[in-house]
Amino acid sequence: MPSGGGLIIQPDWLITESSEKPKRHWGLRICDGKIFSVGPNEKLENDFPEDKVFTAREKVLMPGFVNGHTHMYGVLAHGIPLESAPSDFWSFLESFWWPLVEDKIDHEMISAATEWLCSEMLLTGTTTFCDILEAPFSLPDSLIIEKEIVNNRGLRALLSFEATERSGSDIALKGIDENIRLIEAAADDDLVSGLMSVHTTFTCSDDFLRQAFEIAESHNALFHAHCNEGSYEGEWCEKTYGHRTFEHYEQLGINGSRFLASQCVHLSDKEVELIANAGTRCVHMPLSNCEVGGGIAPIPELLEKGVTVGLGSDGYINDMFEVMRSAFLIHKARLQDPGVMNAAQVFDMATLQGAKALGFEDVGALQPDFVADLQLVDANFPTPLTEENLLEQLLLYRSNRHVDSVMVAGEWKMQNGEIIGVNIEDQRESLHRQTDRLWR
Repeated sequence: MPSGGGLIIQPDWLITESSEKPKRHWGLRICDGKIFSVGPNEKLENDFPEDKVFTAREKVLMPGFVNGHTHMYGVLAHGIPLESAPSDFWSFLESFWWPLVEDKIDHEMISAATEWLCSEMLLTGTTTFCDILEAPFSLPDSLIIEKEIVNNRGLRALLSFEATERSGSDIALKGIDENIRLIEAAADDDLVSGLMSVHTTFTCSDDFLRQAFEIAESHNALFHAHCNEGSYEGEWCEKTYGHRTFEHYEQLGINGSRFLASQCVHLSDKEVELIANAGTRCVHMPLSNCEVGGGIAPIPELLEKGVTVGLGSDGYINDMFEVMRSAFLIHKARLQDPGVMNAAQVFDMATLQGAKALGFEDVGALQPDFVADLQLVDANFPTPLTEENLLEQLLLYRSNRHVDSVMVAGEWKMQNGEIIGVNIEDQRESLHRQTDRLWR
């Protein structure tokens, strides 16, 4: 690696990952989109005198967030007028989400939502995300539209279509084909990749689930499903099969390290054991679980068993600071124990562990040979920062308005609070037009 041509970022504080203490007046050197060296600011400047230097006074330099589960199209439903609120999880799906949102979405709506969400990700310090699209009457080419936009915006993403038989076998197979086409189209893409996604056991037959999983295996891709978001699915599986959801996935040969299970709210003790023993990956969405009245997932119990758990917004509130804050607080209340879910654990779920859940090996930390996906956050707190309190201060007292700059793969995507090359008001106007179409 030549000594010239790199970029040195010099913040007041550096967080490399949650397992290491924050370092004051440390920074890093970036070359060719990756982190080359980490060290004291002065030493980096002395060791590489030909490099450009970016001084970030009163800033914390830390990994970009990983949003492990979102629905970009969900923004179209924010504030949608309803005559009456759904009474439970099933009515939320059957009377609201499916007929009034997912079944109405078309390519123009997807484009506007994707453009807006890419901006929202950057504004909140998120550099990597996993999106699940469910718009059965938008097929085909919906994922290709998303991919082109995400590529143009330069974010890192896993994209998938939520294949389901609820709209008939023809659309179900089109959903699988949509995932295959995206996986193959992104085979040589450095930023965008694909996975195989299905909805649930109660909207997909066993044969369909096996088929989708086998295709994921043949393409060396992850297999994703929503699991036990409300009490409905586990109870449905017990009535239909005589056992619960993860017991059924175990029986089908799906439960395992290729399985990315989102939600995981209502779990029996046996299901927790099955997840842990199989190496299944999970994504926790505390805020959206509250919104739909789903409940509070047993995340401390999963973490104690060594399960890899990421954090996601579910397309509800996409500010990962808010998602982290809820994960930090809600389990303390559930277990009546202020010691559970400490700041380091939660930060890890939003960065390195979240990246591992999505199958990334060089994302989520600021260490040599990791990709340069990072953010600079305002460090001007009302009380002094220390090695011991920095992570907790960030979780409790920072939000999207404190994100100053964001970099993905060594390229600045946002600086001084402004997204580079994007007119946010034009995007808002486009999103308003498409939202109005959906609502009408």
